[in-house]
Amino acid sequence: MSAELDMSPPEVPEPTLLESILRYGLFLGAIFQLICILAVILPTPKGHEQEEAESTDIKAVEQIKRPKGPAAQIRQKPKKESKKKR
Repeated sequence: MSAELDMSPPEVPEPTLLESILRYGLFLGAIFQLICILAVILPTPKGHEQEEAESTDIKAVEQIKRPKGPAAQIRQKPKKESKKKR
């Protein structure tokens, strides 16, 4: 029974260029996703200059969005005329 048992590890072929590129691309993608998740979770402190710039931007946007005239009325369907009864 124990005549010839092969206890050596199986031979694994060398990875091809495409497999290497795919592996490193997946690693880079995973690192990028972790950075994005951390950027959402961890807030960055805002400097005084950034807060002033944002408040002036908001004021400028509010001035642009003000309505310039009365809102356009929605066109109403004409009423159907009923036939005169004889």
